Amino acid sequence: MPAVNWLIARSHGGRAPAPATITGRAIVALLAISVAAVALLLFAAGLAIDPLAPGTLRFALAFALLGVVRWTCRSGASPMMRIARDMAHYFGLFTAIALTGAVASYPIAAGSHGFVDPLLQRSDLALHFNWLDWYRAVAAHPMLQAASRTAYAMIYVSPAILLGYLAITDQRREAHEFIAAVWFAAAITLAAFRFMPAIGPFAYLWHGPIPYLPVSDLWQPHLIPRLRDHDVPLIDLGHLVGLVSAPSFHAASGVLLIAFAWRQPRIRGLLVAINLAMLLATPVEGTHYLTDMILGVLVAVAALSLVAGLRAWPARAPIASSRGNGLRPAQLP
Repeated sequence: MPAVNWLIARSHGGRAPAPATITGRAIVALLAISVAAVALLLFAAGLAIDPLAPGTLRFALAFALLGVVRWTCRSGASPMMRIARDMAHYFGLFTAIALTGAVASYPIAAGSHGFVDPLLQRSDLALHFNWLDWYRAVAAHPMLQAASRTAYAMIYVSPAILLGYLAITDQRREAHEFIAAVWFAAAITLAAFRFMPAIGPFAYLWHGPIPYLPVSDLWQPHLIPRLRDHDVPLIDLGHLVGLVSAPSFHAASGVLLIAFAWRQPRIRGLLVAINLAMLLATPVEGTHYLTDMILGVLVAVAALSLVAGLRAWPARAPIASSRGNGLRPAQLP
């Protein structure tokens, strides 16, 4: 798979992996910045999280349990304690980033204007992609619908498989780099969404009786205008719906998962197959234009490049300093 090999080489800067440079503390710092930014966005949009909603309480309980496991097993005195500690650490960070990104999409949507569906549809036609034909094919076959819905839902399963495996095999650097890449991809996707809001091809192109309702439903054409009109005062974390259309975060996540799984021979086949199936299901179940998905792939490439830059930066710093002092790298202690 030349494209995957290129992404892996890009994420490693074309050389062997360097020592860990993205620490858990660095990711916690990124998460703290995200939470602060989202809090400001919510305040500016007149939105708030319902603290007593069942979904909010469930998330609070889940994070509390992960924290207890992380603290209890912090010494890693046995292999099982180390695995439990690392799993709690990885799952907690990943879930917090995903949840923060989902919440951020609400105030960002509230501050957006118009919809870019006509532009995205014209782009799809230029690429000779007919979303309606894709949808009709799925709507006509119940078995294909079931397979499509299952594949699309794998975005919740694939990260757990990857991070669980990295915890079991004690690959902390890989886990931190994957989580950091997801953070970068989410940040880029949300920034683009501010300028590219869309209701999606299902709402834009399909008219008449609905033979099959995709997983993503028809939330965006109704919810985004309500957010813009400040008609949604409270957000229930248990009923968050996907609002980002362009770029496709499903596509970005799929590429990131394939790129990181490719370095793990034992789970490579499983995760590549799962995520290719998810990408095939995304146009209908995620109601995405093909252009959304191409943009999502570019987001993943950008995220991998940023992670590669963070990895390479400490290695370049002494060389740059030595040049300023007239020293050659070989003369450094």
